[in-house]
Amino acid sequence: MGLISIFFENPLGFFILLVLLLYSVIIHEVSHGFVALLFGDNTAKVYGRLTFNPLSHIDIFGMLMLLFVGFGWAKPVPVNYYRLKNFRLGLFFVALAGCLSNLILATVSIFLLETKFFFGFFSEILYIFARINITLAVFNLLPIPPLDGSKVLFSLLPEKFHYKIAYLDYIGIFILIILLIGGILDPIINIFNNIILKFILYILRFLNFGR
Repeated sequence: MGLISIFFENPLGFFILLVLLLYSVIIHEVSHGFVALLFGDNTAKVYGRLTFNPLSHIDIFGMLMLLFVGFGWAKPVPVNYYRLKNFRLGLFFVALAGCLSNLILATVSIFLLETKFFFGFFSEILYIFARINITLAVFNLLPIPPLDGSKVLFSLLPEKFHYKIAYLDYIGIFILIILLIGGILDPIINIFNNIILKFILYILRFLNFGR
């Protein structure tokens, strides 16, 4: 679901959604840096990456992916994992932080939809915004280097596997591109996308925040 298709149907909606999603990937990256700071690594802060200024985060290829594929990324926030106070625990939470931020944004959007305060044009934007944020979370949680999921896996495995996973960082991006171009990841992403969407709806309605 590339954003570019929305441009021809609703130019105003396209630009509103583009700004919202730009900040989704920025918040994703800043979350990594902020949690790293909580665990003792100030690398992102030193490099001026704990900011919401888009100019500090935009990755051209990542933005093109967002426009034409439906999910993308910003420049990775620099983190020195070996400076974290508790390596395993720090790595786990730093890696998860970005995905959790996207799920929080999706939950807020679905909550606003469930209140029925927004309708028509705005409800469509909120729905697309929620779906893409869920997709960003699911995509980044895949255990393929250099995605966040590989770092979560790294934090849970015994040390003897660390070198092998670290080695995959060099070839992981090529594997990822092949999987994306071939559409091999689409069924997996769609399945978990729908499961998470239904789960969020269930929780909101269970808490009487929905219909």
